[in-house]
Amino acid sequence: MDKLIKYFFIFIGVISLGLGILGIFLPVLPTTPFLLLSAALFARSSDRLYHWLLYHHVLGEYIRGFLQEKAIPLRIKIFSLTVMWIAMLYAIFFALKGMFWCQIILFAIAVGITMHILSYKTKSKTNKNETE
Repeated sequence: MDKLIKYFFIFIGVISLGLGILGIFLPVLPTTPFLLLSAALFARSSDRLYHWLLYHHVLGEYIRGFLQEKAIPLRIKIFSLTVMWIAMLYAIFFALKGMFWCQIILFAIAVGITMHILSYKTKSKTNKNETE
């Protein structure tokens, strides 16, 4: 592979990784799609980065769970939905006072995200050896 393309894939992979990490904390930004994109780009450009991401003790769970089982661990579902609903309800009731249509749209987005997250199977137990 051309070195320029390899470094471009790494660069885009790092940006995608950063967005995925932000998605853990920001309720509207998705986490898993950005982490999957990073994994795909790293797989094509850097074995070391791909391996690091796939077996990272936090980020790797998103990727492995999704790729292997199409499942999300229960604690991640609970954390994601809790943080999202706290942020959305704050925005709806305090930040967007008097902006009825924005409040309705934001509520609809929150319901859609909730349905999307809950549509995936719940990964009941993480094998300790898988995450190390």
